Amino acid sequence: MLARNTFYSAQELNKLHRKPIEVICYHCAQSAEKYLKAFLVFHGVVPEKIHKLIILNENCIKIFNDFNNIYKECDLLSKYANEVRYPHSMKIEEEDIARAITAAERIRDFEPIRSLIDMIEKESKPK
Repeated sequence: MLARNTFYSAQELNKLHRKPIEVICYHCAQSAEKYLKAFLVFHGVVPEKIHKLIILNENCIKIFNDFNNIYKECDLLSKYANEVRYPHSMKIEEEDIARAITAAERIRDFEPIRSLIDMIEKESKPK
């Protein structure tokens, strides 16, 4: 699953001595975006071709209101989805890594998404 691999990349990059902070935070945002889009697709919604996690989350809320519970995480990661890719548009520091990873983990582990991941992984295992 792309979302899992993207998040795994962020975790592995975080182990480096010289951490690419912007890249790690960007991968966390990308992971969350993929999880949200997977949820929408599973429920028959074609997600917009956007990187705005807040809008994707609002679309998920229309399906399942509990997505309000991860609004803060989506809001936090949104700034890493776009702004971090452009030099000097925002200053981020090593502390941002922990916040980004925690937010991405909360989205990944959010029950509706976790259930979807478990189902996909179960179906993809050889019988």
